[in-house]
Amino acid sequence: MEKLENMTEWKPKRLRTLRNNLNNRIKNFEATSGRGKELQKSNVLYSLTEQECRDLLEKVSKIIKEQNS
Repeated sequence: MEKLENMTEWKPKRLRTLRNNLNNRIKNFEATSGRGKELQKSNVLYSLTEQECRDLLEKVSKIIKEQNS
């Protein structure tokens, strides 16, 4: 999670990529009854639960909106 601490300083493209990855991860959780596909340890979303992904998606969406205004 420490990789995600400075998200407010990220460029918009990186934030959009993270948002898309989070959406895909959440859909994967839903399709596999909450188990989710195993991710590599190097993946930013590694070890996040479905709820943590949803919470992070909210934060990322807020940051994207703030940068666009």
